[in-house]
Amino acid sequence: MKAALNLASVLDRWSRKAGQAAAWLIVPLVLMIVFDVVTRKVDFIRLYFSQFSIDYGYSVSTILQDMQWHLHGIILLLTFGFGYLANAHVRVDVFREHVRPRKQAWMEFIGLLVLALPFLFAVAWESWVLVSISYLQGEGSESMTGIPWRYVIKGFMLIGCVVLALAIFATLFRLAAYLFGTREEHEEARDALEIFNYEHHKPE
Repeated sequence: MKAALNLASVLDRWSRKAGQAAAWLIVPLVLMIVFDVVTRKVDFIRLYFSQFSIDYGYSVSTILQDMQWHLHGIILLLTFGFGYLANAHVRVDVFREHVRPRKQAWMEFIGLLVLALPFLFAVAWESWVLVSISYLQGEGSESMTGIPWRYVIKGFMLIGCVVLALAIFATLFRLAAYLFGTREEHEEARDALEIFNYEHHKPE
């Protein structure tokens, strides 16, 4: 179990770093949105870029709008794992919140094995199909002046699945140590897991 905990720490670190790196994309995203608004609302700037589109065949506004939703998608896909590890996502199971931590751990463990992993595998497989079709078709933006190579952005669906899988396996290894390990391993796993609600319960 100690080896599993060590591996969980490595997987956890990779998943969090991917999410933290993706979070920095918010900065260029905000700058692009501001720039796009300015170029479309200030007359002399709008006229300049309109002439630029006529001369060079590229629409700055269209490219920026494409890039904005591309960045939105990348940020979302690469932060799923971080969000799960930090227990930042919404939980709607009110029954889970009122049972003891050990039962919560069992519910999480079974849920990940029976629901999360099969679902993630299905999403990854369908993502691979979509990326392959997009690549073979040479899919690009729906606008002639937008960003080409749409299969690149769709490829982040696969990367997002990998990042989330790292978080899921890290949690599974820690849950296994929490449920089946020695007392020391149990405590180490408990301290690393952020899935428990201790509000209504004393620590075990």
